[in-house]
Amino acid sequence: MKKSAWLPALIAPVVVAGAVAAPVIAQAASTPIAGDDPTAAAVIASIAKSSDAQYSGKLAQTSDLGLPELPAGAGGSSLEGDASDALSLLTASHTARVYVDGPSKQRVQVTEQLAEQDLIRNGSTVWTWDSKERAATKTTLPSRSAESPASGTATPTDVAEQAIDAITPTTTVSKPVVVSVAGHDAWLLTLTPKSADTLVGSVQLAVDQQTGLPLRAAVTATGADEPAFQVGFTSLEYGAPAARLFDFTPPTGADVDSKDFSDPRPGSGARHHGSDGADRPTVSGSGWDTVVALPAGSADQAGLGSDASGLLDQLTTAVAGGRAVQTSLVSVYLTDDGRVLAGAVPVTALVAAAK
Repeated sequence: MKKSAWLPALIAPVVVAGAVAAPVIAQAASTPIAGDDPTAAAVIASIAKSSDAQYSGKLAQTSDLGLPELPAGAGGSSLEGDASDALSLLTASHTARVYVDGPSKQRVQVTEQLAEQDLIRNGSTVWTWDSKERAATKTTLPSRSAESPASGTATPTDVAEQAIDAITPTTTVSKPVVVSVAGHDAWLLTLTPKSADTLVGSVQLAVDQQTGLPLRAAVTATGADEPAFQVGFTSLEYGAPAARLFDFTPPTGADVDSKDFSDPRPGSGARHHGSDGADRPTVSGSGWDTVVALPAGSADQAGLGSDASGLLDQLTTAVAGGRAVQTSLVSVYLTDDGRVLAGAVPVTALVAAAK
């Protein structure tokens, strides 16, 4: 996908930074959940033990970001269609089947309108498949990679990990309470930012009492009663999925592309940064007020087609020095000099950070 295609897709709700104080987590890191009254830190620390979990389940995602709901493939060309497809994942409700066998075998299936999109990882090999376009992409990951690629439909684990990545004393954490998710007993935590400047009002995480697997994650905007973004299991069964689910062969006649990131040497398929780091994002602020800026040239609006340009104009408004959009959870600012700034803060904070 070209840069112009993913510009609107930057408007994403998963800008959730900060969690609980580092000393509390450090103290609980080796403490298993025990008894009927665990600490919040022990519940969060238990998430780490779910990395080897084996399970199959169905996920439901809902989004209410204040953006217009756009049908997938609304653009007039494949490029604009890619942009509207990405936006549709953020503005509409979705369901997905998920199969996981430890940290290196995952499959996510999203089925809509008689079409199916799949992401299959088996070790260092990742396939994506779009049945509507009859297009497959094979990606070879570095052997050291232990991370799962993004599937478009986030899982509760994705949201939970982003909520606890930046562990700073910026968040009030509730005492765990008991809930049931997809028939499994879970501990529910509510993380509330102390900052008065973030758009995020709270993050709720439901963690399986037995396995530590995040079962549901919900992000609520400041001043709102209902989540702006929520993803959770509606059914879940533990146990190793069938091995065949992690094998994939493109159908005859499919359009197949390959990307090889296994060789880190210059000239291989991997992307390399210059020694000065000029093409890397920069970060300002901290915790829930963090602002991420992509360098000049990231937002090449001049290369947009008429349909994509109209889509961008529909989603953004003119502000000093560029165009911006503020959703219920996150803001994105596209500067006239080609930079992109994003954060869970008002647009005014992004404009100030760009100066």
